[in-house]
Amino acid sequence: MFVVGLTGGIGSGKSTVADLFAAQGVPLVDTDLIAHRITAPHGIAMPQIAVEFGNAFVAADGSLDRGRMRTLVFSDDAARKRLENITHPLIRAETEREQREAKGPYVIVVVPLLVESGNWKNRVNRVLAVDCSVETQISRVMNRNGFSREQVLAIIARQATREARLAAADDVIVNDTAPLSALKAQVDAQHRAYLSLAGA
Repeated sequence: MFVVGLTGGIGSGKSTVADLFAAQGVPLVDTDLIAHRITAPHGIAMPQIAVEFGNAFVAADGSLDRGRMRTLVFSDDAARKRLENITHPLIRAETEREQREAKGPYVIVVVPLLVESGNWKNRVNRVLAVDCSVETQISRVMNRNGFSREQVLAIIARQATREARLAAADDVIVNDTAPLSALKAQVDAQHRAYLSLAGA
């Protein structure tokens, strides 16, 4: 099946764009949702996480203590790598399973860290980046999550630069200050292009 990798920095509007494609009947495989599912109460990643990091990182309900883990991996690159060594193979296997089961003209895989995660570009037919200015990202995430400007900048600093993301993209949807109708028009145009490329 024809596969589009959808990516974008935090606050770029990936989810809104993904939902607009889904409204056209395009199946979505969301790697963030998979990551949450495998670290939910008694998720398939949790036994390995408990062994690797200790029960202090397991919440009372058997899920990942996200706040504690976020604090650790933001300050310790080695710990982040240890976590990724557990979660990334499981996310990849689940992503591939969902892709195989997807029914539609083509499938969109939503991968926030597509550019950062090495070989994703080889696993999709097209890379679609959702782009906006860094200031737009900052204001959206501050409003949405209640984070400070410094917290948002720290997250952005750990992601690929806007320039790197655009360089990796085959297609770009601009989601800066335009109204939703303009965003929908861009999605509609990309959808028609992908239907053609997929031979649908």
